[in-house]
Amino acid sequence: MPKQGSLLAYTVSRLILALPTLLVLLTVLFLVLRILPGDPISALEAGRRSTRDIAADKARLGLNLPWWVQYPVYLSQVFSGNFGTSLGQIYLGQPVLQVILQKLPATIELATGAMLVATLVGVGTGIIAGSRRDRPPDIVVRLYGSIIWVIPVFWLGLMLQLVFAVGLHWFPPNLRYEPDPVFFPPPSHLTGLYTLDSLLEGRIDKLAISLAHLALPSLTLGLVLSGFFTRTVRANLLRTINSDYVEAARARGIRERYIVYRYAFRNALIPVVTILGLQFAILFAGAVLTERTFSWDGMGTLLLTSIDSRDYPMIQGTVIVYAIIIVAISVVIDVINGFIDPRVRY
Repeated sequence: MPKQGSLLAYTVSRLILALPTLLVLLTVLFLVLRILPGDPISALEAGRRSTRDIAADKARLGLNLPWWVQYPVYLSQVFSGNFGTSLGQIYLGQPVLQVILQKLPATIELATGAMLVATLVGVGTGIIAGSRRDRPPDIVVRLYGSIIWVIPVFWLGLMLQLVFAVGLHWFPPNLRYEPDPVFFPPPSHLTGLYTLDSLLEGRIDKLAISLAHLALPSLTLGLVLSGFFTRTVRANLLRTINSDYVEAARARGIRERYIVYRYAFRNALIPVVTILGLQFAILFAGAVLTERTFSWDGMGTLLLTSIDSRDYPMIQGTVIVYAIIIVAISVVIDVINGFIDPRVRY
């Protein structure tokens, strides 16, 4: 039995608590799609298919059964990975989970790139602002954080495309990869992450192509998110930089830069890490507009395509996967916080 207060015991407890959280999310999804007035098949297919076809689809999905019969079947299917088959024209007859797993790596790659941009820009500017309060750098950074946070992500994406793709020709305007079928075919589908697969192949040329296509979408999503990080890091740094232990360090003659990074920022890191993790989870949902802007073939594009084609099983499966990802990331962030600050384990 792990000792109380140990990192292992804390990790186990967070995993146990994650299960009811996931059940709540899955239950809410079930209620929204089934218990509310009407039913998803009739709502999605009304006026497009005959009454007989709609009834057949309901029977195939079990929507003609009472909700108390549907619910345990729904949970068993979710936890067994059986999300059904697609009803839409694009993926008709294909297993929903198989399609989702094909699209998920693209969104993971985009979210990771955007998170890297947001962290580097947001944390860096937040430290600059917090350590130079009310000075010109602080004013400029605060203005940046306020403006970039409210800019529509699709508008920023279009502007970056016009400037860096159409105008300067520095980066490709869209898609994940534009292969040359002879010299530069796409990387082998080992993980689905083009950057990682290129490294596994040992092909630096393919890695360069993958990174070039990833640059503008990551920059778009990451810059918008960096504004929130800037304000968060600044606020937490200001809270710790005037603490008693920081003043004591100054009294001992320690250099200001060392004080900021070694004392103030380290103690301001815990709430920042929590917010970074939660925003990373939100990135998966927030990437929808970015994926559409850059024709990025990921989960966001899949969700929009499924809505357009009235593909109910694919919509449900995509939202379920989003919920699972958010819960999983929340657990990881809790464990990281427990590692950084042992006090949260008790």
